[in-house]
Order: sequence, then C-alpha cells, then structure tokens
Amino acid sequence: MGRTGRQSPEHVSRRTFLIASSSGLVLASCSANDAVPERAPIHTVDSLTGTTPFYIAHRGSGDNWTEHTKVAYDSSRAAGARAIEVSVHSTSDGVLVCHHDANLSRLTGVDKDIENMTYAELAEFRVDARQWLGPSAAPQPIPKLSDVLDACAATHVVFLEDKQGTNTKVLLDLMDTYPDSTGHFVWKQDAGVKTFEDAQARGYKTWGYFVDGADKKFEKYAARHDFVGIYHLAADADIQRLVGFGRPTICWEVHTRSRRDSLLGLGVRGMMCPNIPYVMTDVPAATADTFATGLRAAGDLPSTLGWAFQPLISPREATVTLADDVDQSYSLGSMCPIAGDEYSIEFQMCWPTRVPSSVQAGLAFGLTSDSPYQPLEPGPAGYHLLLDDKGELRLYARRESGASESLGVLRTAPPVPGSWISLRISVESSRITFSRPDAEEAKVSVTTAEHRGGYFTLCKAYKGKVPISFRGIKVDSA
Repeated sequence: MGRTGRQSPEHVSRRTFLIASSSGLVLASCSANDAVPERAPIHTVDSLTGTTPFYIAHRGSGDNWTEHTKVAYDSSRAAGARAIEVSVHSTSDGVLVCHHDANLSRLTGVDKDIENMTYAELAEFRVDARQWLGPSAAPQPIPKLSDVLDACAATHVVFLEDKQGTNTKVLLDLMDTYPDSTGHFVWKQDAGVKTFEDAQARGYKTWGYFVDGADKKFEKYAARHDFVGIYHLAADADIQRLVGFGRPTICWEVHTRSRRDSLLGLGVRGMMCPNIPYVMTDVPAATADTFATGLRAAGDLPSTLGWAFQPLISPREATVTLADDVDQSYSLGSMCPIAGDEYSIEFQMCWPTRVPSSVQAGLAFGLTSDSPYQPLEPGPAGYHLLLDDKGELRLYARRESGASESLGVLRTAPPVPGSWISLRISVESSRITFSRPDAEEAKVSVTTAEHRGGYFTLCKAYKGKVPISFRGIKVDSA
C-alpha cells in the first residue's frame, strides 16, 4: 500500500470504497460463473518503466482529445496508454482541478486565473480545443482531480505536477489515500524545484524535466531525480548528454513516429506523447480520409506543430483546407505506412476562391517516415506530384540532398476556381503512373524505383494565404 499521511474522512472512505468495490465485483462474478474472470492488467511505475519505449499520455493525449479533461484521460487509457500526465491547480476554495495553464484565456477565451475562482465559478467554463482537433470536438468541463484519480489511480500510472507550486502537502496527502500509491504515482516538476524532497520522503519517485542543458542544469539537478526529462526541440547533443547521466530519460512532447524513432536512437526510453493512438503503433488505422467526421484523425498533422497552423477541417464538405502564409504540408499518418511496394492513391483538390499564378499543389509520397515534407524546403527524400496553375501535372523525385528532378509531366486543362480536380497515382515495383481522371484519358508512366516508403502528405507548395482544399483521399494497397 502507499504511504498514509493525515487523511480526511472523505479520503479514507474513498480508499475503502475503491478496494471494497473491486473485491465485490470479483466475488459477484465468481458466484455467477463459478470461475474467476480475467482481470484487467494493473500498471505500475515499475512495470511501465521496465519496457523501452514506454509511453505517457501527455495532457491525456492532447492531439486526439481535449487536453486535461476526463474524456482525454479516459480515452487515452482505452487506447492503450498505461500512464497519463496530469497538471494540477487549486481554486480559491481549495478544490484541486486538472488544467495546464494558470489562466483560462487559451482554452476558454476568458481572462481569469484559476487561483482567484471558486470551483463553482470554474465549473461554468468549458475547455475548447476545436481549433486543434477539428470543429466536432465538443468543449469539455475542467475536471476535479479526485474524479480523475478515482477512475485510474489504482490501475494506471499518473505523473502529477503541481503547476502553482503551492499545493505540495495537500496533493501528496491526496496521493497517499490511493491503494499502492507509491507504485502508481510519479511526482513531476521542473528539475530545479525543491519539492521533490517532500515527494521522495513519502516514497514517491520523481521526474525532473529540463528544456535544454543551459547553465549546467544537468550537472546540478539530474542526479536528484529517479527519471529525467527533456523537451523534444532540445538539441540532439543535449539529449544525449542528459541520457549519459544514467537516469531513465523521458522526452516530451512526442507527436510523431519519426521523432520517437530518432529519440530512441539517442537513448531516450520514455515518450511523453500527445498522440498516443498513433505513436504507440506502426500500422495504418484507415484507408480513406475521415474529414467528414469534423475531427483530425490520429496521425494527421500539419508540418508546423501548432494550433495556429492546423488546416481547417469541414465536416459538411468532407474537406481539409491549407491556407497558411507559408508553404505547408499535412501528413496523413492515419493511413500510413502503406503496406507493400504496389498501391494506388486517389485524391481530389480544389482552389476554392482563385488560382494564383505560378503555384503548385498536390501530394508527396514514397516517404520513409512522417517527418515534414515540404517541396519548397530542404528535407527528406521522396516523390511529389504537383499540379500548377497552367494545368501541368508533374512528378518530381527529391534526393536526400534536397535537389528535386522532374521525372515526367502530363499537360491538362488549367484548374478552375471552385472546381474539383481528380488525381491518381499508381505505384508498382519499378514504375509510377499518374493521371487526371476527371478531365483527361491520358496518363504518364515513369520507370523509377528510388523511393518506396509508406508515408504520404498533402502539399501546398507556395507561399501566401490563397487556400487549397483536398478531399476523397483513398489508398488501395495490393
């Protein structure tokens, strides 16, 4: 069992209820079936960190569900996460709640600090992540910490952080009330903060995180923690140096499979991941886009990871629209990697308002990973098929050096604003054929076997905010 600090009657009854309820369910099932049912696995800190890689659902997997809400925590566990990460604040009347920011502005649009609000006042607001997740992501209430922990603290691992830094004792007291608490909780904090001593004194393991290795912080603080953490944008040299201190290293935020794999190569063992259903696997979840749902599918990500750069998903039109000022790509990891060397991809595209001069848009494919691929920028190798404002449909091959070579061109009718264009790519072991079925019978075949990776991405290969929309994306794998 975990440590037992001073407990209120409410906390004691919660512990008793959790243990008694689970026992009662087993006994009831035994009497009904005369057999002990198979129990759901119990995940502990030791069982979690005994594997490489291990995964923690960052903010409850905020690429997939509204961050730090009960829906996110429950859904990420249902998707296979053995651990969740929870940020904690206290309201003015002492109720611990799950939320990342001290202020509600980013996620509710209201400029109020949690510490100055009662829980009754806070309960009126909803966390809104539609800008990031899509228009069908329903706003969610801010949950009480006790409700979240009651649902998972006895079966999963919880990384807890006191964001205000003033709730150490009350938070540790609450943790102590749960069964085998030291086996299920990890105290999370900035590596230099001293509250780790209070957590370790009660038997809890601690995770101290760093943004980078500036000011010799690794040397000062790494040894005091059971686990160390580092931000995903830190230099590879810093990440390797932190790994060298001998503590299991956890990196946050790991959005993509390619970053997961590169971090593993650097010696990182733990992935604090906001994209759990996707990054924990290496198989495609679909063979067609899901834009009609109004939700971004797990694995579909913009080339720039940020809410302001999320393309617009329209469930009514079943489209995704890229319209940022920069050249932009949108990885369709939900359908990747495509299995086998022979497959076809069909898609439609449209300039809804106007077709600017000297622009190109289309799709890149044959990519070995979900690393961002932008035709105008140096980057990974692959093919890209682009249609321009004159109707030229051209296939390019890009080498690791970044140089692109035109392999073939099909001259078709110029695109018309508001009209959808159908395109098709067929990949064989030594040949690629591309065509525009909506307007032309002609097609072009090119002998090439250079790139056969299973990832692909939509491309807006021009600067400026003139939008380009896509729909009807389908993969047929032989």
